[in-house]
Amino acid sequence: MPQFPSDQLLTFATVLSEGTLDAAARLLHITPSAVSQRLKALEQQAGRVLLQRSNPAQATEAGEVVLRLARQVAQLEADAGRELGMGTDRAQLAVPIVVNADSLAVWFLQALAQVSGDLGVTFDLHRDDEQHSTSLLRSGTVMAAVTATPEPVQGCRVESLGVMRYRAVAAPQFVERWFPGLEEGLDKRPVRHLGGATLNAATTVDFDRKDTYQWAFVQAAFTAEGEPVPERKGPRHYVPASQDFGDAIRLGLGWGLIPEVQCGPEIADRRLIELAPDRPFDVPLYWQRWKTASSVLDVLSDTVRQVSGLYLRKP
Repeated sequence: MPQFPSDQLLTFATVLSEGTLDAAARLLHITPSAVSQRLKALEQQAGRVLLQRSNPAQATEAGEVVLRLARQVAQLEADAGRELGMGTDRAQLAVPIVVNADSLAVWFLQALAQVSGDLGVTFDLHRDDEQHSTSLLRSGTVMAAVTATPEPVQGCRVESLGVMRYRAVAAPQFVERWFPGLEEGLDKRPVRHLGGATLNAATTVDFDRKDTYQWAFVQAAFTAEGEPVPERKGPRHYVPASQDFGDAIRLGLGWGLIPEVQCGPEIADRRLIELAPDRPFDVPLYWQRWKTASSVLDVLSDTVRQVSGLYLRKP
């Protein structure tokens, strides 16, 4: 079994996090030539190419395995140093985590803020769709993830956090234009059902091209009506920032799904109109983390579990 020196593993991980050999050299306070020599020695030890010398540098499939090892070794060394009271620079570990935009906007930062400052860590957040975030766990890029995937990635443990409930909403002016007659009476309650065809024709706001929630909501409407699901045809705006996504809907650019915890007060005072009050859209969320024994990951996981319970519904 190959033995990988920790300085080579650290150099490899630093090159991938910083993007170039020169940037890694500056961070490690060594020369670019020394970085290159360590990488070559690591690849000779592994017996295969680990790094694509692109800009930014990227790990090969074999390199992803070594990157995961490098991050785990760094985590274990930092934990050991912390327990021994050794205040080294390496103990100031950057914990990489991937989280979806809505969780980041609603509750996840509050969880990070509650993690004790004397843990001696910083956080390297990656934002990705909850349906795709586990790919970063597999590659070793991150140590933990908020994800919609219940199946554990190899080498990880998984637990349910709860359900993020979304509501389909639109601005009053958008409803008047696209869904006339949706509401009647003094209580302004919806008096007709918005079918899949109506929703499919109206302008939608999507977060990005990975965002399938609005279309899934439309598909569910067709299915509930017993109708075949056609191709998606309505125009779409792409607004890839959580706050701006909601603002685009509030300004009448289109309809979309907003977390209930964010839009509930606006529905109550009619700044936003709920398009289907009887059809919430629920997304189960899970916490996946490395199985590696780590006091930092243990504390972080406990805090994530506690804070998410304040904002997510029980599954």
